[in-house]
Amino acid sequence: MKTLEYWLTRIVLGSLAVTPLGFANGLARFYVRALDVLIPRLRRTAVRNLELAGLAGRERIATGVFDSIARILVTFARMPSMNAQNISEWIRYDGLENFTGALARGRGVLVATGHLGNWELSAFAHAWMTGPMSIVVRPLDNSRVDALVEQRRALSGNHIIEKKDAARGILRALAAGQAVGILIDQNTMPDQGVFIDFFGVKACAGTAFAKLANRSGAAVVPGFALWSDEEKRYVLRFYPEVEMTGDVPADTQRIHSALESIIRKYPDQWLWIHRRWKTRPPGEPPLY
Repeated sequence: MKTLEYWLTRIVLGSLAVTPLGFANGLARFYVRALDVLIPRLRRTAVRNLELAGLAGRERIATGVFDSIARILVTFARMPSMNAQNISEWIRYDGLENFTGALARGRGVLVATGHLGNWELSAFAHAWMTGPMSIVVRPLDNSRVDALVEQRRALSGNHIIEKKDAARGILRALAAGQAVGILIDQNTMPDQGVFIDFFGVKACAGTAFAKLANRSGAAVVPGFALWSDEEKRYVLRFYPEVEMTGDVPADTQRIHSALESIIRKYPDQWLWIHRRWKTRPPGEPPLY
């Protein structure tokens, strides 16, 4: 099965890399529509999450999520052809001063990001446009697919930190005044997090991010590569720094409140197919 997954990945990426861009965009939409049909639980999860979050237009937003995944596939397939000269065709900055101002203080920057917009392109493009950074990733279960993915992620010079031994690498990078990008929006087990309010529903959020920020003194800057229909490219948007107080539960809530406010502006670009509210407070029934 893992060999089949690997070759399917190679075929999908290869087909999206060599065909004309307009055709590749249509082909990617075909691939994700097939995924939608073949794995119906993905849409069911998205619709359930949107119901929990109290958002209207759930089927429309869910369809937009699959369209967003299609765009991610195309850009990921074409990363080997991207460079400092042509990256502006794919993405531009907004709010870069929020990042550079924080970095200039010399304590490092923790970029709080998530599965919103194009999380694969954001750090990759930032390395071409400004400079490399470290990114924290969880290795994929399929080692051959993981090797393929990590090779592409590092093409622009970024340093990969594996999540299983991340704290040491993160603190080392921050101590050197560097930036580290971390995905913060996934479900977490109770022994690794705290319950915070997320779209009005209790969600278990990891506390490691806030602890690292408080220990290192690094600035926390939200950053996301968000799709612009008007420009037909992404906008890598850095938001104002989120203040850290040293109170880990309160800081964790503050970070996720900032994330929620951005997702509300771009709901069809967040990965609602993830069971974000799976972990429940003691005594509460499951939501899925």
